[in-house]
Amino acid sequence: MYIMKNLVLMPLVFAILFAVSCNTAEDAKNKNITNDATPENSTEVIVSDDPSDRDVVQVAVGSADHTTLVAAVKAAELVAPLQKSGPYTVFAPTNAAFDKLPEGTVDDLLKPEQKETLADILEYHVSVGVFKEDMLNDGQRIGQVNSQSITISKQDGRIKINGTANIVGSVRASNGIIYVIDEVLLPPQN
Repeated sequence: MYIMKNLVLMPLVFAILFAVSCNTAEDAKNKNITNDATPENSTEVIVSDDPSDRDVVQVAVGSADHTTLVAAVKAAELVAPLQKSGPYTVFAPTNAAFDKLPEGTVDDLLKPEQKETLADILEYHVSVGVFKEDMLNDGQRIGQVNSQSITISKQDGRIKINGTANIVGSVRASNGIIYVIDEVLLPPQN
């Protein structure tokens, strides 16, 4: 009798397991869960319930004016930290800003053996915390992720970083704010 009950219940158990596994796959698809959300094919699952809530990396990837910055972030293997942490204030140089560097500089920095130098430069463009425009004051120093500081200046309503880079726009992201700048910030030499 016990064996007979189990034989009758077995198809029901398989049907329930099948239905649950189908729903789990469908739920994952609906919540935009991916296992390879970073170029490094991280095994960590990133969940985003609202695809319009883009993090700082997704905002940069969606900008035609920041393809060089995105390539640099990938080469320095900084995609994952910028996606899953925050909040950040990112000073994002445009492609035109990178073009102002001496010829060959970007190509050299993208080489694997330059990864540490590139990461240091990119981390000099990132602050922990959100600094809205009204929080930026003339003469203010802000610590950057690479343990150095930038200096804010305000003249005629315009905001500059380190006296050279102009903020030309800003974009909110789910994990911070991005300021579009027209110069690449180079960390001071020790």
